[in-house]
Amino acid sequence: MEQYFVLWRVRPNHPYPTLLRVRAVLCLALGLALATPYASDAQPVPGPGEGPRTGFDHVLQQTSQEMLQQGQHIFRFDTFGDQAFWGDTLQLHQAIAGQTLGGVGPGVSPKTALGLGLKVDVDALPPAVVEQLQQGQVNLEDPTVTVLLLQANAVVGVTGFFQADGRLQSMGIQCALCHSQVDDALTAGIGHRLDGWANRDLNVGAIIALAPNLQPFADLLGTDQNTVRHVLTSWGPGKFDAELLLDGKAFNPYQVTNGAVTGRDVPGATLLPPAFGLAGVNLHTWTGWGSVPHWNAFVAILAMHGQGTFVDPRLTDPVQFPIAAREGFAHVQHEPDLVTSKLPALHFYQLALPAPAPPPGSFDTQAAARGATLFSGKGQCSTCHVEPIRTEPGWNLHTPEEMCIDDFQASRAPDKRYRTAPLNGLWTHTTGGFYHDGRFPTLLAVVAHYNTCFSLDLTAQEETDLVEYLKSLPASSASGH
Repeated sequence: MEQYFVLWRVRPNHPYPTLLRVRAVLCLALGLALATPYASDAQPVPGPGEGPRTGFDHVLQQTSQEMLQQGQHIFRFDTFGDQAFWGDTLQLHQAIAGQTLGGVGPGVSPKTALGLGLKVDVDALPPAVVEQLQQGQVNLEDPTVTVLLLQANAVVGVTGFFQADGRLQSMGIQCALCHSQVDDALTAGIGHRLDGWANRDLNVGAIIALAPNLQPFADLLGTDQNTVRHVLTSWGPGKFDAELLLDGKAFNPYQVTNGAVTGRDVPGATLLPPAFGLAGVNLHTWTGWGSVPHWNAFVAILAMHGQGTFVDPRLTDPVQFPIAAREGFAHVQHEPDLVTSKLPALHFYQLALPAPAPPPGSFDTQAAARGATLFSGKGQCSTCHVEPIRTEPGWNLHTPEEMCIDDFQASRAPDKRYRTAPLNGLWTHTTGGFYHDGRFPTLLAVVAHYNTCFSLDLTAQEETDLVEYLKSLPASSASGH
């Protein structure tokens, strides 16, 4: 055990043989955690007053359990083969390792990684390592520790691929990178996974900008690597531009709210949305595009650069999507297909993720009760945010004019409209602002916008009451809604 502690007290110029020893120790320590994720001895549990499930009911329950387990594994750990892009092509893993460990540059220390919004799964760490972290015995300034965390599969949403000598050979990303948080149980950025929560701390653009080779992006956009880095670093934390490589529009020239210009040359990236609370909700993103499985395929192939099949003939439009039309993104096909067979279980798991209830004491219960009445009354909120899913059942898109804002982001999607965002669990993603681009810094600013847009004549107190109700969603004990 003492040897184990010494291996984690990382020193400068740490040799690769030591990394190999650490890797061996970690494998032993994590043996149970790294066992086949689909294995389970659990038996279907009968409902209240029921006997053992038999026949089709048994098959249904068993299938559901298996799909949940498979979907969770895919969401958390499957790269869809995208390491061929992020590692082999962009060489991002070299920037993570740093020159000392065979890469380039200073490397990415755990402190830097946490500062960029990356998260660490405390449940993937051996107890001895957790204890060392608690006692401050792990050097968080050393990129070698980042490599060790990757070897332990503890960095949420990132997988490292290693050579036999322990050298970081490549890296890939998963759904969880952008759509999982941790509860900070150990310290800020290190805790238990919270799947489906939008990681509004994650600076996706700054992370990609670390890659030594951004020429593939430059070629698609018809520019140089320095310009690509400028665009990527303009996004800021909690944002990603899924349409950039479709239309090449990096900035919104005129952000308009309630008829007034509220921003110029605003980055085209949008806030990362949560992936929970989607059961019964049509469309996944701020501007529609398609259902949850459509967007899963879109992201896996066109955003994560995984290896699979994606079809969307709307991307053949050379005016709206000039890059996508030119590059044939309307019909992408790889062999082998590492995506399509995983879409059903991934979809099943995402629909099972509930919107989390707010912590006790995080909102004013009396004000929330008044806000609940306003929500379905004078405030007219429930006209679009239909309870209990709090978006329209059916086609939940609206024109920019209906929302009193500009059409920049809407014009980048096939239907040129904005989705009515579901509101359950809103309290989990207040960082970074509201609306697709974060133009409203607070919920109060959102309510004030609609008060003006729809001429609701809400008083200042009523606006505040509505905010408290929004903070209480879902399952507000104050209102019973």
